[in-house]
Amino acid sequence: MARTLLIRPGEDARTPIRITPQDAGWEYVSFSVHVLRAGEALKDATGGEEVGLVLLGGRATVRSSAGAWENIGGRQDVFDGLPWAVYLPPGVEFEVHAETDLRLARGGAPAEKGAAARLIRPEDVEVVQRGSGSVQRRIHNILMGNLPAERLLLVEVLTPGGNWSSFPPHKHDTHRPPAETYLEEVYYHRVQPAGGFVLQRVYDDARELDETLAVGDGQLVLVPRGYHPVAAPPGFQSYYLNVMAGPERSWKFAIDPAFAHLAHGMDERPAGK
Repeated sequence: MARTLLIRPGEDARTPIRITPQDAGWEYVSFSVHVLRAGEALKDATGGEEVGLVLLGGRATVRSSAGAWENIGGRQDVFDGLPWAVYLPPGVEFEVHAETDLRLARGGAPAEKGAAARLIRPEDVEVVQRGSGSVQRRIHNILMGNLPAERLLLVEVLTPGGNWSSFPPHKHDTHRPPAETYLEEVYYHRVQPAGGFVLQRVYDDARELDETLAVGDGQLVLVPRGYHPVAAPPGFQSYYLNVMAGPERSWKFAIDPAFAHLAHGMDERPAGK
């Protein structure tokens, strides 16, 4: 496991966050954020991974050996509407041209064949309003069960100030399908206004892992195992992008037994993201 679960942006303004499986001490999930000025380009390759490129803000043209998509995107930031994304299978070279100032997330997972390269438009994103009252939040399923891939799962969550999400606390660290599946996970957090923070606790049943993190705008939380709820203080809206992957592309989780009495009655599916 990584020495710290909280990853702060580095000195490289163009790539403020970059985590490999080796960095995280796990096997499946890689993640990075890239910041480009209008007219700049990013050249990369998927290698042995399938990759999801999520436009966090701005417009871009993506050209690859598997297809090209011109002038996509348009939201100013993650709090401004639904995302655009591009899915690429392994063995693909690609280049991203920033049509405007651009912030781009790259999530990856090892794959043998992956699925067909595709553009994921806002109308392809499944939007779910989950929970009620102080656990209400909005889910953007970018690449969950709504679209095919080999291992990779991508989802955005927006939580109003004063509310909880990833609640009741749940985990997916034990591979015992169909009840629960092993999935590594990262949380890329944005906070509006940017000077605030959210709280995220990551803990396991034995409390051998038990950390409560004050997470600022643009910071990353690693979830190698355990439960991982998020709380947004009043006056600050929370956004996070989750990248998940494991041996099986199935999101099956277990709720903390102490919170089992909350698993019914709030809505049809109160747990999870």
